Amino acid sequence: MRTTIGKWFDGFAVGASALCLIHCLALPLLIAALPAIASRFDPGEGFHLGVLLFAIPTSAFALIEGWRRHRGVAPLFVGSAGLALLALGLAFENWVAVETGVTVAGSVLLAGAHIVNWRRRVTA
Repeated sequence: MRTTIGKWFDGFAVGASALCLIHCLALPLLIAALPAIASRFDPGEGFHLGVLLFAIPTSAFALIEGWRRHRGVAPLFVGSAGLALLALGLAFENWVAVETGVTVAGSVLLAGAHIVNWRRRVTA
C-alpha cells in the first residue's frame, strides 16, 4: 500500500514540477508579448509561496518513501537541493531573471529527483 501511494506521490510531484517549469518559462514570454494585460496574469509571490508550501510535504513524503524502499540517498539530496532553490527563488522577487533562473533550476532538480526515485522504486 505504501509503495503504491509513494509511486502516486512521485508521479504527482513530477507533474507538479513540470507545471511549475511551464509556468516559470511561459509567464515571462506571455508578459513580454502582452504588456498591456500582463499584470492580470501574474499570480504574484503568494502563488509561488503556496506552490512551495504544497511541494515541500508532497516531495518529502514521496522521496522518503522511495528511500525506505530503495535506500538510495541521491534522490533525497537532489530533491532537497531543488526545494531549497525553489525557496531561494522567493528571495529574488524583485529580480525577475534571477528568480526565474533559480526557480527553474530548482524545479528541474526536483523533477529529476522524483524521476530517479520513481525508477529506483521499480527496480528495488
